[in-house]
Amino acid sequence: MIPSFVNIGERTNVTGSAKFRKLILAGDYTAAVQVAREQVEAGAQIIDVNMDEAMLDSQAAMVRFLNLIAVEPDIARVPVMVDSSKWSVIEAGLKCLQGKGIVNSISLKEGEEPFLALARKVRRYGASMVVMAFDEQGQADTAERKVEICTRCYRLLTEKAGVPPEDIIFDPNIFAVATGIEEHNGYAVAFFEATRRIKAELPGALVSGGISNVSFAFRGNDPVREAMHAVFLYHAIRAGMDMGIVNAGQLAVYEEIDPTLRERVEDVILNRRPDATERLLDIAGSVKGEKKVREQDLSWRERPVAERLTHALVAGITEYIEQDTEEARLQAARPLDVIEGPLMAGMNVVGDLFGAGKMFLPQVVKSARVMKQAVAWLLPYMEAEKAGRPRENAGRILLATVKGDVHDIGKNIVGVVLQCNNYEVIDLGVMVPCAKILEAARRERADIIGLSGLITPSLDEMVYVAKEMQREGFTTPLLIGGATTSRVHTAVKIAPGYDGPLVYVTDASRAVGVAQALRSPTDAEAYAAGIRNDYRELRDAHTRQHAAKDRLALAAARANALALVFDDGSRPVRPAVPGLTVFDDYDLAELVGRIDWGPFFQTWELAGRYPDILDDPVVGEAARSVFADAQAMLQRMIGERWLRARATIGFWPANRRGADDIVLWADETRRQPLAIVHTLRQQMAREGTRARANMALADFVAPEESGVPDWLGGFAVTTGHGVDAIAAEMQGKHDDYAAIMVKALADRLAEAFAERLHERVRREFWGYAADESLSNEDLIKERYRGIRPAPGLPGLPGPHGEAHPVRPAARRDERRHRAHRELRHVTRRRRLRLVLRSPGSPLLRRRPHQPRPGRGLREAQGDDPGRSRTLAGTQPGVRSGAGRGVGVAPGGSRRLADVGRDERQRPPQNSARRGKRPAT
Repeated sequence: MIPSFVNIGERTNVTGSAKFRKLILAGDYTAAVQVAREQVEAGAQIIDVNMDEAMLDSQAAMVRFLNLIAVEPDIARVPVMVDSSKWSVIEAGLKCLQGKGIVNSISLKEGEEPFLALARKVRRYGASMVVMAFDEQGQADTAERKVEICTRCYRLLTEKAGVPPEDIIFDPNIFAVATGIEEHNGYAVAFFEATRRIKAELPGALVSGGISNVSFAFRGNDPVREAMHAVFLYHAIRAGMDMGIVNAGQLAVYEEIDPTLRERVEDVILNRRPDATERLLDIAGSVKGEKKVREQDLSWRERPVAERLTHALVAGITEYIEQDTEEARLQAARPLDVIEGPLMAGMNVVGDLFGAGKMFLPQVVKSARVMKQAVAWLLPYMEAEKAGRPRENAGRILLATVKGDVHDIGKNIVGVVLQCNNYEVIDLGVMVPCAKILEAARRERADIIGLSGLITPSLDEMVYVAKEMQREGFTTPLLIGGATTSRVHTAVKIAPGYDGPLVYVTDASRAVGVAQALRSPTDAEAYAAGIRNDYRELRDAHTRQHAAKDRLALAAARANALALVFDDGSRPVRPAVPGLTVFDDYDLAELVGRIDWGPFFQTWELAGRYPDILDDPVVGEAARSVFADAQAMLQRMIGERWLRARATIGFWPANRRGADDIVLWADETRRQPLAIVHTLRQQMAREGTRARANMALADFVAPEESGVPDWLGGFAVTTGHGVDAIAAEMQGKHDDYAAIMVKALADRLAEAFAERLHERVRREFWGYAADESLSNEDLIKERYRGIRPAPGLPGLPGPHGEAHPVRPAARRDERRHRAHRELRHVTRRRRLRLVLRSPGSPLLRRRPHQPRPGRGLREAQGDDPGRSRTLAGTQPGVRSGAGRGVGVAPGGSRRLADVGRDERQRPPQNSARRGKRPAT
């Protein structure tokens, strides 16, 4: 007898349904309730409710939605699965349920004690629980691992937590098949085998899973996905699967699937033949519409080969590129003629469309992928051609991310765009010292040198490189680019040190035009002279603008410091977990809900605010395409554990020493100093009866002489472990689009990691805001208590990361904190932050062109107003909280320079969203 199967409706999940997410974010709960009603009417016997969205007060949303559906008779008749990665949200949801609920989910990923603690809490609410096949080593992918973890959980729950077996619902992990990776082909079969064994060996327990995961490789092709879901369920139910999360309204009937499609899907699901994926791909493109088969439009295949190559390049189609390239080679006199003829003609069309705004960066990068595959096909023939002349190109451009900086996404995109326009690009990578840049430029005879940087310390390094080029007699054109760079900074700080052609490049779309102008045999000199004159005028204007600015002597600024009283009402809270806490492998899935997608689209130079950008009439189509690709890759990154998230949190006894320094103590006796953190004080003149203080970060820490035991926190996070190997593998397959995508997602995960850890610091590890409950608007405006300034930026000067107390503290016990020692050497996808628990915190912002004080801070900040360095939070033209100036926000924070949030400024197009993080 075939067992019955329970459908769990998936459309009331903000992480799985774009429609439902938009309704909830817009506050349209009436329409959101209708989504739940439609799921029940379509056959859902349980509805899964998830409100884990970074821009949402998840707890409040969960409570409101569950209370609304509780009074709807046609919805309330089915059980509710409360789905969240946060126990506070789950518990709030359980309190709203009128019958027996289901919790999704718990696992052994943090060990047995936390697992049992959560299980006991769930049991107290009388709910069943979904238990993931996930332990301290990660998610189970083989049948053996799935059964092993589920058996361990079963014994712990039944023997130690007293959970009835019928309240245990195992999810043995459904992973995507037909991904093109051979080891993934057996994932569905492993699930079936594990299900059979669980039902046989763990009596009473149920089996569930997220059905849509199995078809992620075919996102965008709903008919194929529906067929895969139906076939998977057909076999999973026979193996003993009791329930599954699925869109009940879009579930195909097994017997009604087109026989050819069903056979090929079944070959994939059951892993019956080695070419199953290729055979399904052969017909997937022709399956369109709702349960209809329509021939794919291949009329372009009837055109001449040159036109076919152009079409493939514009559309990013790789399926026929080798076949067409070979045909073109056979028609050409030499292989090189194919590159310099039809392929470059096609790329010129791409360039024209890109320049006209009819193509967007993600599409251009896909075009580059097609071009690279064509060139790779021709390369052996060119190498075999003994008499072949060297390939001519538009010029040789050397690119490098300067010393001290590890960001390279923007540089990589510039390189791809230049290569699409027939430039030879020599990419030196990241953290490149000046000497290596200049040596490579000579050796490679570079026609142009391009310097990139994202964080503010990069600005000083660029100045140094330009001066060294001048000293060593270079005349090579120099391009400057990166998020913290600007036209003003280039004119004021870099141009005076270099007499050669020097141009600030705003973004990748401008790079080709600038390179062409600098390489023009007739116009290059005039172009460079025009730029030089523009920069001279900018310098003069800057000098006039700042000549009249009054700056206080340091002594006067210190006399006007912010005076906080650390009395009983604001006495510092002792951290709940002092010292260091190491996370060696943090769950990436927990970070997805915290991703800020706005900067992701900026990476691809798509202008707009998320999620509105997805429906934008100009860039919406490109945005939806790149977003869909990102979601598919993100699913693989997490499911297949491409990356490893690691972090260290630390808290140290601290006090202010003198006016501007913070001393960290070795222990709570506060006798032995551990490190000194130098901070920088504002020196702008204050006028009027309501003049504001000249603040420094040290003002928010209790002074040493007060005897008040204050604390300072800090954390370092990275999602960089593994990203370089994955990106290199993709580049090895000539897929720059995927390589850039994985780096962009890793950066977003790093920022999400910082956001998540800061929340846990406030609520758990320090605990000074344990009862924090913020609305969505409060989170956007960052009204939580405290700030997280980043070392190496205005409020915390010094070489990037130098002032971070995690470093000296970790060095005290290298053996114990090996995980952090390794973390210190992972420079990519990293965030370093201090944490200040202040009664209120100011917004301090420095213009990107200002020099960053280094180790000579005390001398540089001396009493001479003409020589002293300043924070520009009070300078005209720098935003400071909707025009209100620098101040202390009562009961909350006002973002310290976004110093604590990111290592660059928000681009102008997003100035309306100052409360969010800028682009990486």
